[in-house]
Amino acid sequence: MKKMFAISTKTIVATGLGAALFTLLFMFVKVPTGVPEVSLQTAYAVGGFFAALFGPIAGGLIAFIGHLLSDAVQYGSPWMSWVIASGVACFITGLCHVKLNVEEGIFTVKDAVIYNVFQIIGNVVAWIIVAPVLDIVIYAEPKELVFTQGVAACIPNAITMAIFGTLLLFIYSKTRAKKGSLTQED
Repeated sequence: MKKMFAISTKTIVATGLGAALFTLLFMFVKVPTGVPEVSLQTAYAVGGFFAALFGPIAGGLIAFIGHLLSDAVQYGSPWMSWVIASGVACFITGLCHVKLNVEEGIFTVKDAVIYNVFQIIGNVVAWIIVAPVLDIVIYAEPKELVFTQGVAACIPNAITMAIFGTLLLFIYSKTRAKKGSLTQED
């Protein structure tokens, strides 16, 4: 049985690789939404993918570190309310880890639904609650603006994770050998 918060060498390596990919995608592969400072971020598909494979700690750290580094490089300092929200979104998504068997080559429609329920909950909590509340508390931002930005971030991030995260999990599952699929020839 998988443990929810297990940390192994494999998880640490995956976290480093995932954070690097997240950082690069966050900086260079995004689509503006029309709302100031909000873009459709393909990086969340990678965060969700790694979270589903390696659990909530890896997912949360990948998004937190990736967003932190991206902000620091691009803007000189991170916008911590959104960095924390990124970590929360992928941490919650990673809670589906114990319910999935992608590493064993299994990713069914039911698994896709489970993954997407967790990632949608993660995005709602992160972008409609955590980011706006922290924007108000930390930066004294206007309520109307931060909740509009939160919704504008939640929807495209959830869609990105639903489409590309699900696709990555499906494709990855096809590269894994199913348990008991290898037989010995006489």
